[in-house]
Amino acid sequence: MLGSLPVRVLDDRHRDEVLAILDADPVANVFVSSRVHAVGLDPGRLGAQMWGYMRDGRLASLCYAGANLIPVAADSRAVRAFAERAQAQGRRCSSIVGSKSAVGEFWEILEPYWGPARAVRSTQPVMATSAMPPVVADRHVRRVRMEEFDVVYPACVAMFTEEVGVSPNAGDGGVLYRARVAELIRAGRAFARIDDGRVLFKAEVGAVTPYACQVQGVWVPPDLRGQGLSVAGMAALVEESLRSIAPTVSLYVNDFNVRARATYRRVGFAETDTFMSILF
Repeated sequence: MLGSLPVRVLDDRHRDEVLAILDADPVANVFVSSRVHAVGLDPGRLGAQMWGYMRDGRLASLCYAGANLIPVAADSRAVRAFAERAQAQGRRCSSIVGSKSAVGEFWEILEPYWGPARAVRSTQPVMATSAMPPVVADRHVRRVRMEEFDVVYPACVAMFTEEVGVSPNAGDGGVLYRARVAELIRAGRAFARIDDGRVLFKAEVGAVTPYACQVQGVWVPPDLRGQGLSVAGMAALVEESLRSIAPTVSLYVNDFNVRARATYRRVGFAETDTFMSILF
């Protein structure tokens, strides 16, 4: 029992219940699940609060409330309860991300108070694969080494700026973003093809659980696109991820990015869900 209020801030006493909900859909929930698997539910370690929605005395839905606001297993009643709590405390997140239906309802409630958004990505297919790619992998793609940070970081900035619409160096000068890139390199989850000091392909595995991992930051220089580097590079990343990171590899992509979606299908990814993102 968590008490009589429908929305509560959860802590480590509720870890098993939370993971049971998250791991029921390991691909859709991989980001939040990776955080809880790694550090538990203490807000100081999690870097967020985990809100729980109660139904009939049981934990039924979750909402990760940090830099991202992410509803999990949330029906309309849970979404409304979470949105009311978010509205009451004021916007502290830079995005709302998750299931298209839940995020759409979230934004319908919060837009009059938090709008306008900087961008609304209304349809983002979630794609996943658990099979070795049917295409030839680029054997030059490998894990990035820390001494290559200064080579890879500009490519990471270019990818982020192109995808999100703002530079990660804005605001704090890139301190947090540099730390995140370095963290992924040290963890062996940053992959790239580097020829003569130039990044030709790069991507990272940003979230990992025992059941799935999530790829992010896929990028090829604009002048080299259309030459097959992303197909072969992703094939190499998927092969190594399945061997050494997790049994399922996932990602999500904007529906209007037709070329990327075609690339991922060639590598063996299939659509499993649909996300929506509100960016501030």
